[in-house]
Amino acid sequence: MSVTGVSVAEREEKLRQIEQIVGSELLHGSESLCKLLRYLAEHCIDHPGTGVKEYEIATDLFKRPANFDPRIDAMVRVQTGRLRSKLAEYYAGPGAKDPWIIEIPKGSYALMCYPRPVPAAAEDVPAAAAPSSHTAFAGNLRGASRSRPWLIAVLILSAAVILLAVALVTVSLGRAGGRTATTTENPDTPAGLAFLWNDFVAKPNEPWVIFSNAEFAGRPETGMHYFNRATDKAQPILDHYTGVGEVLGIHELDRVFALLHHGLRVKRGRLLSLDDAQNNDLIFVGSPSENLSLREIPTTQDFVFQPMTSGPRKGDLSIVNVHAKPGEGKYFLASEIPLTEDYAVIGLMPGLNPARWVMLLAGITTMGTQAAVEYVSHPNTVESLLSRIGHPVSGKIVPFEAILRVRISQGVPVQSEIVAFRLRR
Repeated sequence: MSVTGVSVAEREEKLRQIEQIVGSELLHGSESLCKLLRYLAEHCIDHPGTGVKEYEIATDLFKRPANFDPRIDAMVRVQTGRLRSKLAEYYAGPGAKDPWIIEIPKGSYALMCYPRPVPAAAEDVPAAAAPSSHTAFAGNLRGASRSRPWLIAVLILSAAVILLAVALVTVSLGRAGGRTATTTENPDTPAGLAFLWNDFVAKPNEPWVIFSNAEFAGRPETGMHYFNRATDKAQPILDHYTGVGEVLGIHELDRVFALLHHGLRVKRGRLLSLDDAQNNDLIFVGSPSENLSLREIPTTQDFVFQPMTSGPRKGDLSIVNVHAKPGEGKYFLASEIPLTEDYAVIGLMPGLNPARWVMLLAGITTMGTQAAVEYVSHPNTVESLLSRIGHPVSGKIVPFEAILRVRISQGVPVQSEIVAFRLRR
């Protein structure tokens, strides 16, 4: 008996292979990738030889509207690229001996499922009789020169191409500034991004992005404001709003981690637990005034968020330069409305668990937060940041803190520069 040309037994074997991958540590917690793998697998098994369109995946699986335009929304391509990378990683590790191989060829959404080839038995050749690779190559050339004169030219040209490729790789590594190779480096990944984010993508677990969701009172249609425990204690707390900069920042981080062939998990700040903080690398998007979980987790030491306690801006949130150096400001405040200038903190430090990392990307306002994320997401600004860090002896990123000055035009951050920087030793 068969189903669409595939025997029931074979179909069940393939589906078992899919579920084994879904249950692996590499896909643990990534519901969207698991759904996509099952969807493509069922289409491949039940409709062999037919392709599946990006539009179908978007509307059938991810419930995008009928007017979905893949030129604007790259979600399917990004998710498929992440799944393709996860499959390659799976078969390079825990699935190295699995009986079935699952892969998604580049440029396609058609999943392929085929049995692992059985390795051919090596011939028993006496050691003394086995020619070396150099001898065999020379012998082939001599034979080729006698019987097929054109073949020697092809072989020499192939050897030249290989030598040229090795030389180009050597040159490109030298241009990378002498940094130690990381697990994320590939021809499509800027070296600076790979170096900065390596400790977040070198582990199989996906880091958590923790975004702001401050406490509000009131309703949007009648007047919503930050929750004040003194005056709003009778009102219900609304905690399901976040800023424009946080939304755009998470989108930008997702793009970067897709480029680095790694996933992200997203969680709002009020749902973060201490267990989460102990067991995961964390990327905080938003300041402690709105990302309330930051009040319980130690982060930056030199540049900290505090409200002003005196002066005309009393009560306004500021960034305090705790150990200000000559020529540096002590307090940094966003401009008043209309917002034309903001400040933000970028900080990388060990987490509550020293084996984990915390990245803080936080502005005084949501515009500063967006600028901080963009600064660690674009190759040119990342290189500027890394020039401050230098080349650590260990060859790995070291903890640091930085303050950004952000210029804003019509509600959009347009220029950012580092105005204070510290290495944490």
